[in-house]
Amino acid sequence: MDLKGKTAIITGASSGIGAETARQLHRKGVRLVLTGQREANLRAVAEQCGSDSGGSDSGGSDSGAADSAGAVIVVADITDPGTPARLLEEALTATGRCDIVFNNAGILAAGPIEDIDIDAVCRMMRVNVEAAVRMAYVAVKHFKRTGGGYLISTSSVLGTKVGLNSGAYSATKFAIEALSESLRMELAGTDIRVSCVEPGLVMTDIHRDWEVHPRELRGMTKVLEPEDVARCVVFMLEQPAHVAMPRLMITPAEDAI
Repeated sequence: MDLKGKTAIITGASSGIGAETARQLHRKGVRLVLTGQREANLRAVAEQCGSDSGGSDSGGSDSGAADSAGAVIVVADITDPGTPARLLEEALTATGRCDIVFNNAGILAAGPIEDIDIDAVCRMMRVNVEAAVRMAYVAVKHFKRTGGGYLISTSSVLGTKVGLNSGAYSATKFAIEALSESLRMELAGTDIRVSCVEPGLVMTDIHRDWEVHPRELRGMTKVLEPEDVARCVVFMLEQPAHVAMPRLMITPAEDAI
């Protein structure tokens, strides 16, 4: 797919994989609708993507228009049931189209039985599963109306296997894998593609509250960077129309997971 002139919605775009994917898609000429909860971060990413647009607050009162290859920011809680439809509306208002949805927002709650924070786990379920499901269905319903589009969701290596003390997180990613595969099967034979990207350990903010980073716990010298995963997302999007890529796993070379 020639990406120039397309419009993409990216959730979880204020840092990490989402932010870097926005930058790489911008370089391909993609117009962007970026959402997250850290407004300053979103504005910084939007500025890097050539946009001088304003953002919209959580009430949806104020949005800027994207230029030919710029960005609109939407500061919002992805778990708000109305957020996915708002994002689609922003894309259609700003650019007249929506071709790509990168369903990327996610958080991590993990720990042993004695220490696990159940409230944090339930919050993770709302972000990683409920919000992702709402975004996925808003996306594919729009793509069916317009005749084509691409939904990519961020899964994980732990969407294919289970790690110690991370069963609940794995459960959220297994859910994304199952949803994506079912949607892919339902939409086979159309011009709508549904895929998962499955990163291993990536240096992002998802571990920012950990006392010891998993890289150190696992004795690794080099883990993935967000740009490594973003390259894979762009690669998937650029495949020709007759190619489907249901999933793409990327891991650090030294990781034996």
